[in-house]
Amino acid sequence: MTWNRHFKIDILIPAHNEEDALPVLLSEIDREPVRRIVVVNNASTDRTGELAREAGCTVVDCETPGYGMACLAGIDYMRKDPPDILVFLDGDRSDHPRYLADLCLPIIDNEQDFVLGSRVKGKAEQGSLTVTQKFGNWLATTLMNFFWKTDYSDLGPFRAISWESLERLGMADTNYGWTIEMQIKAATAGLRLLEIPVDYRNRIGISKISGTVSGVIKAGYKILYTIFKYRFLAGPLPRQSKAGASS
Repeated sequence: MTWNRHFKIDILIPAHNEEDALPVLLSEIDREPVRRIVVVNNASTDRTGELAREAGCTVVDCETPGYGMACLAGIDYMRKDPPDILVFLDGDRSDHPRYLADLCLPIIDNEQDFVLGSRVKGKAEQGSLTVTQKFGNWLATTLMNFFWKTDYSDLGPFRAISWESLERLGMADTNYGWTIEMQIKAATAGLRLLEIPVDYRNRIGISKISGTVSGVIKAGYKILYTIFKYRFLAGPLPRQSKAGASS
């Protein structure tokens, strides 16, 4: 596959205590099209940051815990020299980096603004998605599709978005609502949206969300709160003005 060298592609990996998974994940990433991998060392107490540096990544330390907080810290760092396309990838090795091209090429070809990897449409290893995750995905996407007339099937963390589009969204969530906030704002802003099937693996280590009862409850509450916040409480978001987008 020939990549367009005019496009700067960066990967952002939020990571909290992923010293076992992160080196394996980084070894699987095709570095050819990637300009920079930014690992946000999110309040880790292990060697996550050290191992990321050894692997040639840029490491941003974020001492305040929270998935969204880590993503915001990484984005803020990238504003000094932003990419054309930003790819979000979890640090637990549950996602397959081999889908990087499938996520980025529709944006490079100016066909899409935001491409989401759907675990529901792909093949998930047995046990990789818990019953609560499957139900939460179904409920959240059903509500989004009803309220915003979208066609989402998943809240998958493996996703790519043009930098210009990302900046238009004004992302703000600091924790569990990050992925769904992005999807709601993308729909409201009229971004050109695409879901592609991606396979999903059992993560290395214990999930910080689905691996604990408290994590499941907090994530579920935040996801539902975010949906109703943007449906009934928030004002209208700015819409895309570029050709080909919704108005």
